[in-house]
Amino acid sequence: MTAADPIRRCILLGDRAPRAALVRLALSPDGHVLPDVRAKAPGRGAWIGVTRAELETAIAKGRLKGALARAFKTGPVLIPDDLPALIESALERAALDRLGLESRSGGLLIGTERIEAAARSGKLSLLLHASDAGEDGNRKLDQAWRVGNDEEGSGLRGLALPISRTILAVALGRQNVVHVGLTDPDAAKRVGEALHRWLHFIGPDPSTAPCETASQGATPFETEPTGSGAPDTDEDDLRGI
Repeated sequence: MTAADPIRRCILLGDRAPRAALVRLALSPDGHVLPDVRAKAPGRGAWIGVTRAELETAIAKGRLKGALARAFKTGPVLIPDDLPALIESALERAALDRLGLESRSGGLLIGTERIEAAARSGKLSLLLHASDAGEDGNRKLDQAWRVGNDEEGSGLRGLALPISRTILAVALGRQNVVHVGLTDPDAAKRVGEALHRWLHFIGPDPSTAPCETASQGATPFETEPTGSGAPDTDEDDLRGI
């Protein structure tokens, strides 16, 4: 663990992971629990690494309320009925904002020919497809990516996003964005982390997930027995950093 990549523990599962892979929950002044996906809200936060379905079950069974009460140590907490939806919306917005930032910085490729050329030359670090992209186009770019990485015959393929080309185009400030490529490994890592949090929470179809690459990595969770002493909350982050 480094100072720039602190580890946190999910208050529901006990799994430990870099906080960039988790979702922070913060307590508003009136006691309501709200998502703080950018980890900027002041005060103590609690972290979760569950899917939306797991969260809804934890809410229904009262497990989330108990875990939050122990984490915040402030007495009763108020959990909005639409907390899962609020988290999903915030994670989607954060992922699309990250794509938009990379687009404005010039680190993002669009257009099948440009992406294919970068893929075949081994310069592509991350490949994304809109949900309504054609299968033929996806296969063509996926194959080019495998060729450029000397991984022909492997399962390496681009990530099919749960958003259409229209939404993707709006997020990037472009027109008719069907496929997206990133050549810079650092940019790919930033986008990959934002997408991982969002897709993990909404529970994507495993068959659409890309194979592990140097820029993406495996799911960064480590299971730790309950009561191990790992922090449930970011008590050392009281400034909201």
